[in-house]
Amino acid sequence: MITKIQTDFIRLDALLKLAGVADTGGQAKWMIQDGTVLLNGEVCTQRGKKIRPGDTVTVDDITITVE
Repeated sequence: MITKIQTDFIRLDALLKLAGVADTGGQAKWMIQDGTVLLNGEVCTQRGKKIRPGDTVTVDDITITVE
């Protein structure tokens, strides 16, 4: 799945909501803290992590590429 952003970066929790992977910010927070979110292939537990174009976020079998 490709998600386009109009800014230089987006926070990880906001990206999960924007892409429809999480319904709420609380759900996104739980997913990130649980260690199920990979940023560029590595576990990321920082919900405020800045995600920039070119980054790839994976949750379960869903991969989000940011453009």
